[in-house]
Amino acid sequence: MAWTYLFVAGILEIAWAVGLKYSDGFTRLNVTIPTVTAMAASFYFLAQAIRVLPIGTAYAIWTGIGAAGTAVAGMILWQESREVARLLCLLLIITGIIGLKLTAKG
Repeated sequence: MAWTYLFVAGILEIAWAVGLKYSDGFTRLNVTIPTVTAMAASFYFLAQAIRVLPIGTAYAIWTGIGAAGTAVAGMILWQESREVARLLCLLLIITGIIGLKLTAKG
């Protein structure tokens, strides 16, 4: 169950990062409230995951999911760069996430 919690926490991190962009510096209340809720939920699920998983592994995977997912969201939603070097770097992050998962105890 800990891995499921960690995955949900990572997805929520992507959600709040995207929401942060749309909140316009927390000036749009209708976007700010769900964004802050997603932040809190992301931390909650991360906290549940680290009850079982090593903190270093869980935190690295959580931030990796958030970073890679938010970068992909930026490419889709805001037409951010899709150059090959950037895609290769994202692939390295994803490879690192998979490696940490495969070598983790818990």
